[in-house]
Amino acid sequence: MSPYDVIVVGARCAGAPLAMLLARTGHSVLLLDRASFPSDTLSTHWILRPGVELLASWGLEDRLAATGCPPIDQLRVDFGGTVLSGTPTAANGPATTYAPRRSVLDALLVDAAREAGAEVREGSSVRDVVWENGVVAGVRGQDARGVSFAERARLVVGADGRGSTIARAVGARVTKDRGPLAATLYGYWSHVPADGAETFVRPGLGASLWPTHDGLTVVALTLPRTDFLAHRSGSERLYLDTLDRLPELRARMHGGRLAEPVRAAGLLRNFFRLPHGPGWALAGDAGQHKDPIGAHGISDAFTDADSLARAIGQEFSGALAPGRSLARYAARRDAGRAAMFEFVCRQAELQPLDEEFTRVLRASAEDPRLRGELLDVFAGSRRVEELFRLARAGRPDQ
Repeated sequence: MSPYDVIVVGARCAGAPLAMLLARTGHSVLLLDRASFPSDTLSTHWILRPGVELLASWGLEDRLAATGCPPIDQLRVDFGGTVLSGTPTAANGPATTYAPRRSVLDALLVDAAREAGAEVREGSSVRDVVWENGVVAGVRGQDARGVSFAERARLVVGADGRGSTIARAVGARVTKDRGPLAATLYGYWSHVPADGAETFVRPGLGASLWPTHDGLTVVALTLPRTDFLAHRSGSERLYLDTLDRLPELRARMHGGRLAEPVRAAGLLRNFFRLPHGPGWALAGDAGQHKDPIGAHGISDAFTDADSLARAIGQEFSGALAPGRSLARYAARRDAGRAAMFEFVCRQAELQPLDEEFTRVLRASAEDPRLRGELLDVFAGSRRVEELFRLARAGRPDQ
C-alpha cells in the first residue's frame, strides 16, 4: 500500500478544495470519489457570500465566472406582507454570489485539485477504513475497473456527504440531531426571468429561485415532509401543484417550461457529528448538515475545507499536541454554526413568523439601514447572530 499524507474521500465541495489546499502546501494527497466528473448531484446551488470570498482567495472565482455562471447582486425576500429588496453588501462592495450547476462547479474544483498536485481517482468507491492499533491508517475500496485497492495515509478525511461511509466506518458520534424537518423539490426552468435571487416565505411553504448556467433558472420549493411523503410517487405533479399556491410566482413563470425532470428529497436530516478522531476527520455534509432552505451547504463545505486544511498543516507540523489542532477545528465549526443551525431549523419547520421577527420586519419597511442589514444576513455577508440582535432591539444600533 502506497503511503500518503492525507486520503480525502469525496471530491465535491468539501473534498476537492481540501485536497487542492493541502496539495498546494506540499502534502501528498489522494482524492477519491465514486463519481466521474462532470456529474450532477442534489444541491441548492447558491454559494453564499462567505463561499464566494473563499473561491476568490483560492483564485477560482474568475474561473467560475468564465463558465458563464451569472453573478447575483440583487436579493428579494418576500414575506407576504413585507418585502425586502436590494443589493446585499460585503466589506468591499456588493456581496456578489453565484448559483452554478453542480456539474460545472464540482468539475472545476476537481480540476483545481488535480492541477495543485493531488492524485485524483474518479470512479473509486471506498468500502471501509484500515485500522492499526486503534488508529485509522488508510482505506479499502474498489476502483473504476472493479479492482480492489488498499491505500495508507497519516490521515483519512471523509468528505463524502450526509451518508458518509467514513463516518459510519469510524463510528463518528452524532452530537446533535433534529432529524428531517422539511422536503425540497426543485426544477430547472427556461424562459423564466430572474435578475437575482428571490425567496418567498409563507406559512407551510417556501420558494426560491436563482439564475444558473445555460440561461436556466432554478426554482426550488420547501414544503412539509407529510405532503411529500403522501405524494412521493408523483414528485412533478406535487411540485407543479405546490407552485400554484404561490400565484405571484406562478404568474412570473407563465411561458416558461421545465427543462429537466424535477429533483426531490424528503429525508434530509439536520445534525452535527463529531468531526475528528484518531487518524480521521470529517468535512462538509459528512460532519454537519442543515436543511437546504437556508442554502448554506456549499459555503459551509468551502469553510470546512479551508479550516481543516489549516488544522491538518498544524497537526503535521507538531506545533501542538497530537489531535489538538483537529479538536480546535471542531470547536470553531460548532461555535460558528450553532446559531445558524437553530435559525435554519426554525425556517424548515415552516411555521408562521414569530413575534420578534415580525416586529423587525415591520421596522425595516421604514428603515433602509435595517433593511440592508437583514438582506446581508440572508446573503451570508452578516452573521445570523446579528439578526437576533436586530430582532431583540427592533432597530439597528444608533
